[in-house]
Amino acid sequence: AYPQSRHHAATPMAEEEAASTSPGKDELRRLIVAAGEELRAARAGGDSGAGADVLARLLDLKQRYEALTGEEFRTKSVKRSRKEAAASGAAPSAAQPNPNPPKRAKQAKVDLGRFTPAADPMQLPPPASSFPPWAPRDFFRFEVLHTSRKPGSRARVGRIHTPHGVIETPCFVPVGTNGALKAVDERQGREAGTQLMFCNTYHLLVHPGPRVVAGAGGLHRFMNHEGPIITDSGGFQVFSLGETTEDDVAEMKRRKVREGNSASLLATGERGAVFRSYHDGTTIELTPESSVATQKQLASDIIIPLDELPPHGMSRERLHASVRLSHRWMARSLRAHLAEPRQQAMYGVVHGGTDEELRRESAEYLATLPFDGFAIGGSPRAERAGMLPL
Repeated sequence: AYPQSRHHAATPMAEEEAASTSPGKDELRRLIVAAGEELRAARAGGDSGAGADVLARLLDLKQRYEALTGEEFRTKSVKRSRKEAAASGAAPSAAQPNPNPPKRAKQAKVDLGRFTPAADPMQLPPPASSFPPWAPRDFFRFEVLHTSRKPGSRARVGRIHTPHGVIETPCFVPVGTNGALKAVDERQGREAGTQLMFCNTYHLLVHPGPRVVAGAGGLHRFMNHEGPIITDSGGFQVFSLGETTEDDVAEMKRRKVREGNSASLLATGERGAVFRSYHDGTTIELTPESSVATQKQLASDIIIPLDELPPHGMSRERLHASVRLSHRWMARSLRAHLAEPRQQAMYGVVHGGTDEELRRESAEYLATLPFDGFAIGGSPRAERAGMLPL
């Protein structure tokens, strides 16, 4: 069912397959593991031709495994086969990774002194006059199909047109944090009626990294996803990884403090924030400009400017300062986006918690900037009673 290349018969794995016309379950498992390692080596070496041949062979082996066992080949089978190979004393193949890889090179220290609060936390953001006026996008638009006739209601039904399809609003948006929906593949997601999918920039920045995703052709090809994708800015981690203060109230999604090489917020300030990666302990800068640059590499349809998500229940003084900081960060994000739109739309995020005056200030300022749409910041669960009227 798969094309054979002129290189096929010359590969060591092909000779092993020919030696056994009907390999058993364990042998197929070993061949799949070796082919997978060979494929990774070919891709790492930039040999697309050989990689395509190995991929075709790998898919064929997996089909044979499923036909023999009645079950799909799973990753844990790979782990099991490696353990069995180690227990039997078998020598690892040349394509297998070094079991004792060299230690990661020491990372240059990040100057945390650059991440200091603004001299004036209430500093106003740049005026609208410093931005170009908003202009319609030929690749992105919103149309209203129906507006509620119910007195006092502003509900509406509409369509958002994106480069990767139409979104019927309102709609449910499932979250694929690391570029995949949990326990649901792309086909099942489509059959369930998924129109817009959400991916988390911070987690993708930590692993596998924006360069890997960009090298695969962006999130759509990386995930094999056909529909529209929206990514956030990573700003949620500014809140969720920080230390709790006496001025904060417990938030439902706050991360628990973990010991060891875990994620943590090292510093935050006017420039942005610095995190320690939960993946490998490296330090990562997240600024308005770097957040946008990452989302450009991810190539999602709708992107979000960097903002700060303050905890529910903070003092009004701190909340007001947070709104102003988010406005300054979003203005910087917007400038970075407008310098290279790349057929992406950017949504501003209205802040202010449940304070009507601050919400009005945020909405009125952001509405003067050339954003393509607007999102409502906040936690509907923790602040439901106050959020619905706003």
